[in-house]
Amino acid sequence: MATMKDVARLAGVSTSTVSHVINNDRFVSEAIRLKVNDAVKTLNYAPSALARSLKLNQTRTIGMLITASSNPFFSEIVRGVERSCFERGYSLVLCNTEGDEKRMNSNLETLLQKRVDGLLLLCTETHQPSAEIITRYPSIPTVMMDWAPFDGDCDLIQDNSLLGGDIATQHLIDKGYRRIACITGPLDKTPSRLRLEGYRNAMARAGLAIPDGYEITGDFEFSSGLHAMNALLALPERPEAVFTGNDAMAVGAYQALYQAGLSIPGDMALVGYDDIELARYMTPPLTTIHQPKDELGELAIDVLIHRMAQPGLSQQRLQLTPELIARGSS
Repeated sequence: MATMKDVARLAGVSTSTVSHVINNDRFVSEAIRLKVNDAVKTLNYAPSALARSLKLNQTRTIGMLITASSNPFFSEIVRGVERSCFERGYSLVLCNTEGDEKRMNSNLETLLQKRVDGLLLLCTETHQPSAEIITRYPSIPTVMMDWAPFDGDCDLIQDNSLLGGDIATQHLIDKGYRRIACITGPLDKTPSRLRLEGYRNAMARAGLAIPDGYEITGDFEFSSGLHAMNALLALPERPEAVFTGNDAMAVGAYQALYQAGLSIPGDMALVGYDDIELARYMTPPLTTIHQPKDELGELAIDVLIHRMAQPGLSQQRLQLTPELIARGSS
C-alpha cells in the first residue's frame, strides 16, 4: 500500500506539500498540485483515516447503538439520524444489538475504542448499556434518545408521552366513546408508563370508569397487539375504543379485529402512537399520535455536535410535543 512518502518521492516534493494538497489547507501552486494529484492516481494512494483522526483528534464519525425491534419506529429514527449525519459531513456507524445484552456491551466498547466523535443511544430500559463502560470513556459526548438509563452528563431527547397518552384518549372521549381500553407497552419502560398515565388522567377527568381487564400490557411488537385485542374481545363487555401505546401494536389489533369479522371504527375505534409511515396506508388509515422522527434524528445530531464543540455545557433535556393525526380509524 502506497504511503504519503511514496507520493512525495514520485511527485518530487516534500511530504508536507503532499499533505497540504490532500487536505487543501494551504496554498500550493497549480503545477505542483497537478504533479501531486497525478502521483496519487498513479500509486492509487488513499489517505489514512486513522492517521488523520489522530492528527486532528476527530474521526468525523458518530456511533449509534440501537436495540433491535421489528417496530418500524426505530428504523425511521435511524433514517433521520443517517440523513442528518450525511448533511453535516459525518459518517454513522450503526450497531444493532438484537436484544442481546452481551453483544450490546461488546458493540458499545467497539464504538468507543474506534474513537467515534460522539455517541447516540437508543436502547430499551430492559437492555441497558453498561454504565461501567460508559464511565471509562467520560470524554465521549453522548445523547440519549427517548429515555436516560443512568445519571451522568448525557443529553436527553424525549417525547412528552404523558401528554401524548392524554391527547389520544381525549380524542376518543370527544368522539363520544365511553368504554375505552388501553393496550400499553411494557411497564418497565418509562414511555409506556407515561402513556398509560396519560390515558388514566383523561379517563378520570371525564369521569369515566376503567373496568377490570381494560388495561392490557403488550411489548410494543405486532403480535402483542393481536393477543391483547383478542383478550379485550373476550371480555363480557367489550370496549368501544382502544388506545394502543404504539402503532406496531395497533397493526396487530387491526389483524385481530379482521379475524373476528369486526369493522374499524364501526365496531371498534383505534388510536395508535408514533405515526409510523405504515399508519397512513392501513385500512382505514390509523389515527395516531405523531412523533417527528426525522426532526428527532436531526435534533439528536445537532445536540450531539453542539456537545462535541462545547463539552463543558450543562446537561440538556429536550422534550418534543406530540400531535394528534386524526384519520379514519376513530
